[in-house]
Parts: sequence; C-alpha cells; structure tokens
Amino acid sequence: MNITIIGTGYVGLVSGACFARVGHDVLCLDVDERKINTLKQGISPIVEPGLDEILQEYHSGKARLGRLRFTTDVVEATRHGDWQFIAVGTPPDEDGSADVRYVLAAARNIARHMDSRKWVVDKSTVPVGTAKLVAQAIQEELAKRGVDHAFAVLSNPEFLKEGEAINDFMHPDRVVIGADNAEAAEQMCDLYAPLVSDPSRCVVMDVASAELTKYAANAMLAARISLINEIANLASKVGADIEQVRRGIGFDPRIGHHFLAAGVGYGGSCFPKDVQALMRSGHTAGEEMHMMHAIESVNTRQKSKLFEALNQYFAHDLKGKKIAVWGLAFKPNTDDMREAPSKVLIEALFKAGACVTAYDPVAMDIAPTQLPQQVEYAENALHATQGADALAIVTEWPVFKHQDLSALKQHLKRAVVFDGRNLFSPKKMQALGFHYWSVGR
Repeated sequence: MNITIIGTGYVGLVSGACFARVGHDVLCLDVDERKINTLKQGISPIVEPGLDEILQEYHSGKARLGRLRFTTDVVEATRHGDWQFIAVGTPPDEDGSADVRYVLAAARNIARHMDSRKWVVDKSTVPVGTAKLVAQAIQEELAKRGVDHAFAVLSNPEFLKEGEAINDFMHPDRVVIGADNAEAAEQMCDLYAPLVSDPSRCVVMDVASAELTKYAANAMLAARISLINEIANLASKVGADIEQVRRGIGFDPRIGHHFLAAGVGYGGSCFPKDVQALMRSGHTAGEEMHMMHAIESVNTRQKSKLFEALNQYFAHDLKGKKIAVWGLAFKPNTDDMREAPSKVLIEALFKAGACVTAYDPVAMDIAPTQLPQQVEYAENALHATQGADALAIVTEWPVFKHQDLSALKQHLKRAVVFDGRNLFSPKKMQALGFHYWSVGR
C-alpha cells in the first residue's frame, strides 16, 4: 500500500521505517529540510536501537521489501499516500492540554492537495474529539476548493517504548484502530496484517474510544511508577526493602513485574504530558481526575529525592562539592532528555553551589542544550567520578551496573554513592566500604 507519514519525529520515523520494512511504499514528509536531507543520507536524527540499520538498508538499496523515501514537498506527499498518517508533535499548552494545532495544520494541507479518496489517520497522541476537528478541517478546505473527495478520519494510537520501539512496532501486543467507517477499519487491519499474527489483537473500536485508550494506557503505567515510588518512600522509613516487596507482589498475575521498579520518577515525551492532558480533559468535561493529580504530584516529588538525600548527607552544605552524575537521558537506549530527572537534580545541585561532572552513553551531544552551561562532561563513567565527593546515579544504563566497583572507589574522593535506580546490592556496597543510598532500601 502507498503510505504517507506526516512528521519524522520519534513516532513518525519509526512507523515509516517499519511500514516500509514489511513491504509498503512509504513517503515521509517533514518541513525541516535539514532533517530530511540527513534522512536521505540514511542517518537517523534520533537514537533508537535498530533504526539506523533500517535506514541504511534503504539508503544503500539493499532493502528487500517496500520503499522508504523522504520529502519536504507537501503536494508530492499528499498525492502519494492513500493512507495519510499524521504523526506530528502535540506539545503541552500553557494549561497542560495537548496542543493540536500541528495536527490540524497537517489535515488542512492534506485537504488542499488531495485528488482522490484518502484515509487520514491520527497517529499522534491527541485528546478525545480531535478526529472530529480533523474531519471538520478537511471538509472546510475541500469546500473552499469546491470539490467533494471522499475521506475518513481514523485513530491509530502508538504504544512504542523508547529504546524498544522497532521491536514494539514489528511485534505489537495489540493494534488499536478507531474507525467509524467499516471499510477503512477493515483495510487498516489488512495494513497491519503482516505484523499481527492473531487477528483478535487488531482491536477495532469507535474513534473516541481509541483516542482515550492511548491516554488510559499511559496513565495506568504512570500510576504504577508513582505507586511503587510512594511505597518505596514508606519502605525506607519503616525498614523494609522495596526490591523484596516488588518481587513479592510481582508474581501475582494480576499485578506482574512491569513498571514496578522504584526510582527517581518518570520522564520522557509521553507520560508527563499525557497525564497533564488527561487532567485537563477531565477538567474541561467537568470530571476532575483526582488520581491523575496524585500521580503527577508523587512523580514531581520523587524527582527531588536524590538531591534531598545528597543534601542531607552533606549537612545541607554542598557548596564547592563535586558531584559526579551517571545518566542524563530519562531512560536507557535513548538520548531523550525531556522531563528527565537528571535535569531536576543538576539544577538543584548548582543552586546549592555544587559542581557537576556528568556522563551518559548517548545523550552527551544533546545535553549542553538541556543543562546549565557549568556542567562538565566526562569521556566515560569512571572519568566522571575522578576526585568527586559523591556519585549520583540517575539512569539505569547497563554499563553503569557492570562497572568495576573497586576502581570506582579509587576514583572517588569519598566512597559515597547515591543510587536513584537501585543498581547495586546494599550489602555488597557496604562490604566494599561505600556509603550507599538507594531508593526504598
């Protein structure tokens, strides 16, 4: 099938690359000419395992299935795809609601140039009711042209985890399709057929329910993180070990182990803004989302726990102290620093008069645009700890977990580690002579 992807951000680029890999003819559109030129060279502008390999396959001409191309030409992109996937950003507005202006702009561009029937798909995370606004925008533009091309607007939310997005797309646990047009829904199931071996996992519903499903999923996952963090904070006060608690509840099939790792809070491009957007949607509808407020409140407080522990250890006198920070991205296998806990920690450290030397395996290039200019950057993890008064671990990169702890102790000025991701055994760290703080243990 001919597919146009509008927007080459995280969702759009991954979706386009994977659709091409299963045999579809994909044309990706973006207004950022520099980004498009980079993609035409087979270079990904984002860090996502497996994505570079797919882009290189198509750049080198070695791809066995489908086609993958990139353009800034709106007319070409509109004429190409029978399927028009809108995958542009929906950043939070000042009041926390999702800003859908870019979604509606994309819809209007489709209507201005379409010359045949189109299936228009909201792939971006959008509030309930956005599909109706998209349909209205398209109809208005068609009316201005005096044409009456057939179209339908569908919702197809993504459930991609950064760092695992390629696998998530190629092996989805479910595909959610919101459609009020039976023919469009059936054809979208066909579109995903190479990826969904069990037809029952192609979940078709009305458009509004599909729009809400995305927010509900992220809210549930964010709730698990905030809940386990709140329990971890209690565990530290009553002498319990949150890791043992997590094991104890995780084997309950009704609960499971996923998203139950205590830490310093969630970040990224989805959970923070989606929780806020759901709160705003509830307020607008006259239904206050009390749990959403609690989830956000717990997460905001949790991001300060690492600094609070450091500050208390140094008797509220961090002036002149050198703190090494391991991990800047909000999670491993990405360079995404949006809403990252590292930013909260580092800003608080500088405000307290400390010095910071940081290291992250992939986020070093983007970090200077996200952090205060006083941050020093190290060439590797151990180099960051040279002469440091303490080490703070913010992101659970595997390379940190497998460090030589004896070498770490030699590099540190003081054998002090504040672990925001519970990478090490407290007993082992104590036996090695470290002062070791972790979350809920």
